[in-house]
Amino acid sequence: MCGIWALFGSDECLSVQCTCAMKIAHRGPDAFRFENVNGFTNCCFGFHRLAIVDQLYGMQPLRVKRFPYLWLCYNGEIYNHQTLKTKFDFDYQTKVDGEVLLHLYDRFGIQKMASLLDGVFAFILLDTANRKVHLGRDTYGIRPLFKLLADDGFLAVCSEAKGPEQLPKLTGEVVLLNTSKLVLLIVGLVEITHSMETAASIVPFLPGHFEVFDLKLNGKVQSVQFEQFHCCTREPAHALYDTVEGLSSDFGEETVKRNIRSLFENAVRKRLMAHRRIGCLLSGGLDSSLVAAMLLKLSKEEKLPYSIQTFSIGSEDSPDVIAAEKVAAHIGSEHHKVEFTAEEGVKAVEEVIFHLETYDITTVRASVGMYLVSKYIREKTDSVVIFSGEGSDELTQGYLYFHKAPSAKAGAEESVRLLKELYLFDVLRADRTTAAHGLELRVPFLDHRFTAYYLSLPEEMRTPKDGVEKHLLRDSFKGLNLIPDEILWRRKEAFSDGMTSEKKSWYTYLQEHLDSVVNDSQMEKAEQTFPHNPPKTKEAYYYRQVFEKFFPGRAQWLSHYWMPRWIRATDPSARTLSIYKPDNKQQ
Repeated sequence: MCGIWALFGSDECLSVQCTCAMKIAHRGPDAFRFENVNGFTNCCFGFHRLAIVDQLYGMQPLRVKRFPYLWLCYNGEIYNHQTLKTKFDFDYQTKVDGEVLLHLYDRFGIQKMASLLDGVFAFILLDTANRKVHLGRDTYGIRPLFKLLADDGFLAVCSEAKGPEQLPKLTGEVVLLNTSKLVLLIVGLVEITHSMETAASIVPFLPGHFEVFDLKLNGKVQSVQFEQFHCCTREPAHALYDTVEGLSSDFGEETVKRNIRSLFENAVRKRLMAHRRIGCLLSGGLDSSLVAAMLLKLSKEEKLPYSIQTFSIGSEDSPDVIAAEKVAAHIGSEHHKVEFTAEEGVKAVEEVIFHLETYDITTVRASVGMYLVSKYIREKTDSVVIFSGEGSDELTQGYLYFHKAPSAKAGAEESVRLLKELYLFDVLRADRTTAAHGLELRVPFLDHRFTAYYLSLPEEMRTPKDGVEKHLLRDSFKGLNLIPDEILWRRKEAFSDGMTSEKKSWYTYLQEHLDSVVNDSQMEKAEQTFPHNPPKTKEAYYYRQVFEKFFPGRAQWLSHYWMPRWIRATDPSARTLSIYKPDNKQQ
């Protein structure tokens, strides 16, 4: 996990622009570099590093003697870099996993390079010999990337986007600039200044895609190719060289369950690649419990020189905290329980929205706990690489509303839709809340091969069964004693709900507090005040108000609110649905 930043064709003084790159310093607290591009004095890279692999030679932009014309800035981890080195006989000059991008690009070009990467990544690759700039982002957008392309060919790229109107508030200075043209100031895409006839938009780079730009002699760019290199329903090209071989192709129940176990174990094992201490978020739900248990099992097999720390957050009577302690005792982790109070959560909301860059209701709610537990990890422990269970609910039809899917086909289609939108919701939450505290997130359930295989299974096989969601996943690990049976069959509890007592949910505390913060008059004018995604509740109104304070005019970053389907729902919380029952009433 790092922060990457680049400008191409800047008309402003780069020595001034350089200081602006510090706005994403939280993404890489270990080191910082700013570098101009030879021959293109108005092009530059900025890099904030969190050192996970090759602590000596891992600074960026990455350049090697073999390819003096290639400049690489990337954020992520490439899990198959050693496999590809062996397969194609690459001569690495560093131990940096990202060096494989340079060799793949030189050998095969950008399309095949991107498709052969097994990992999570966002990259900026400059080829000065052919005057090309390439951008790319992993299949699910686990690593963030934003771009701004002005009408005159100025390109700015960054790991995070922060709104221009925020600059005076953060610096305490009044900013008066050229009034004859629109002048852009970006924080996160940093406080970049650039004169333009018309305003340019900051947009998230689409996951699973790459883009190629021609680089002109004056440093400006022109987009010439935008293409998808992978989607979640296709087996990835790098599967040809994967360490898991010989998966049986028939869909017999026992064969499928064996394949699920094999691919999941492989997904966790490959993510052990790190020179920093590994930990795991543990809510006590099915997904994080499976990840933590497999992580403990493999860490012993790999003889890691430290114990695995697990982390939960919640109030004293939180069902998640209670369940997490049971799992931690079962698997033998060094468990940390972070106390959560509603008062502390309410105080954190504004700061959380700033880091999230969204106002989606369920995303904000769930992010508060994850932000606070990440803060604890950073301040109180030496764990830096953090495993988590994100992606399982979308992949395995884990949300309670899947019980109401009108057909197996509808459920399967909804699953794919949710996976494609992860970069707007759960993946965004998981990245920003951990990155805010200089931690790197790893999500085994979103492994390319694991997801492609699961989505290839017959639609009927993936639906809830016997009143239990994620039945196939649970059944695949039945009888192995990997986690306690009561956890294996524990019903879905949203993270933001499970942090607090079943008697009173976290969202209820929020709504009660915000009832007096937003008045009825504001709600009556909500559709006029916020025509895009108008808030329907005082809670939603407050989130939007805070978002607009930090990012005015950027509401389009969120295309729609996350809400359950196929059921009458006015709130995203599972506890508000008619089909919800506390877990102790499930059996």
